[in-house]
Amino acid sequence: MANKKSTYLTLKDHSVSKEQFQLLHNKELDMLETYPQPEEEKLSDYYKSEDYISHTDTKRNLLEFAYHKVREISLTRKLKLINSFESESKTLLDMGCGTGDFLETALKANWKIIGIEPNESARRIANSKTNNAVFESEELSKLKPHSFDVITLWHVLEHLPNLEMHTEIFKKLLKPNGTLVIAVPNYKSYDAEYYKNFWAAYDVPRHLWHFSKTSISELFKKENMTLVNTLPMKFDAYYVCLLSEKYKSGSMNPMKAFWIGWQSNRKAKRSKEYSSHIYVLKNANS
Repeated sequence: MANKKSTYLTLKDHSVSKEQFQLLHNKELDMLETYPQPEEEKLSDYYKSEDYISHTDTKRNLLEFAYHKVREISLTRKLKLINSFESESKTLLDMGCGTGDFLETALKANWKIIGIEPNESARRIANSKTNNAVFESEELSKLKPHSFDVITLWHVLEHLPNLEMHTEIFKKLLKPNGTLVIAVPNYKSYDAEYYKNFWAAYDVPRHLWHFSKTSISELFKKENMTLVNTLPMKFDAYYVCLLSEKYKSGSMNPMKAFWIGWQSNRKAKRSKEYSSHIYVLKNANS
């Protein structure tokens, strides 16, 4: 497969290490891969920043305030989405659950929940909201096969090493008629094209993979799972543009960020390439 990869972009880790990385284009999957990828035992070093928002509940500045406001709105929509699926027993696994807000929302709606979160401080916050339903990554391999109606990954798949291994695990954990929900950035969006190596959603090397619609469809087709719906995440464009402006010009420039985010959503009405997408995949009977 190595001969099918070409350099797509060279960029740096803007938020932690300032190191340089390449994005390699995997033509077969229409997916970008971060190169070089940190060794697994060193990955956590790249998350050691007070600015890594999904691991904190703080609202210290405009960026964090915007993130949490968008999250509040998103939680209602996420719950509505999973409630729309046929579910035998309302069992939910949320991978990379961060500080546990989505799990808490689902718990209040009578879902039986389990979360996986590798970051210790985020996991502690999540457990305070979910009656200790959140575990470290090692617990994933101990979960009972075919035990979840729904598995969700809200901006998590791009962080997972051993991508094929994880797709196999999700397949195994889903019930035969279960649903997998994946939200990831879309490197084919207008805001990605506009900001190029300053596009915040590349977030190397924490984001190891960068997906297109084709990537998701082909990855899970190998596990006999079918992509049944693709939904836009319109708010993501504004948040990503806000952070991208900070990387590009040194300040967030809310007006400029809002304008680029608005343009991205407007263009996506025709192209169907939004800043981020939610992919809904159905399991086929094992």
